[in-house]
Formats: sequence, structure tokens, C-alpha cells
Amino acid sequence: QVYVGESGGGTVQAGGSLRLSCVASGRTRSIYAMGWFRQAPGGAREFVAAIKWGDGNPLHNDSVRGRFTISRDNAKNTVYLQMNSLKPEDTAVYFCATSLGLRLVELTTERDYDYWGQGTQVTVSV
Repeated sequence: QVYVGESGGGTVQAGGSLRLSCVASGRTRSIYAMGWFRQAPGGAREFVAAIKWGDGNPLHNDSVRGRFTISRDNAKNTVYLQMNSLKPEDTAVYFCATSLGLRLVELTTERDYDYWGQGTQVTVSV
């Protein structure tokens, strides 16, 4: 089993920046990729970004591309989400997830991931 924990959420003004961190523990050698999703109140869980653990190839949702950047540090079993030029519509609970790559996955949907963190709140004020 892989355990996932997010941190770095908070409140920031529109146009500001925030950096989220996600640390994986447990059977981390099994990690194929890690990703970020977000969920606004009453909304669906939306794909934000993902990164393959092996080659570091990143993938970003169109809604955040150019503003958010996902990165990883394999030695620390950590994935980061650098969020710049934040907008009020970015307000959501941000979840980190781990994919074991047990099947061919595109990493853009919830079903591609096996373990999830509890989420960290990001609030962007005007």
C-alpha cells in the first residue's frame, strides 16, 4: 500500500502563488505516476496535472496549463504543484494521488489512480 499526504494549501490573493507538496510513503517503489486533482464545493473531481515517476514526463489540464507546473523529486518520494497567477476559480480542495500503472493509463481520470490523500484546501480571494 502507498500512503499519500498533501500539504501547502492556504489562502492567497488572486494573482498570487502557492506551492503544494505531496509525499508518498509505504511501497513507494511501486509508484508509476502521481497526479493532482481538485474539487470545488458541489463540483466533480477535476484532473489538474500528473507526472510519470520514471521519466518525469508531465501532463497538465488545459485549465491550468501555463500557470501550474507539476514536478517531482523521486529521492524524496515527493511531487509538487507550483501554482502561479492564481484565480478565484482555482479555489478547491486539491488531492494528490498515486498510480501503480497496473494497466495502460492516461492519468487524466480518477480511475487511473490507486491511492489518494485527504486533500488540502486552496482558497483564492479577490
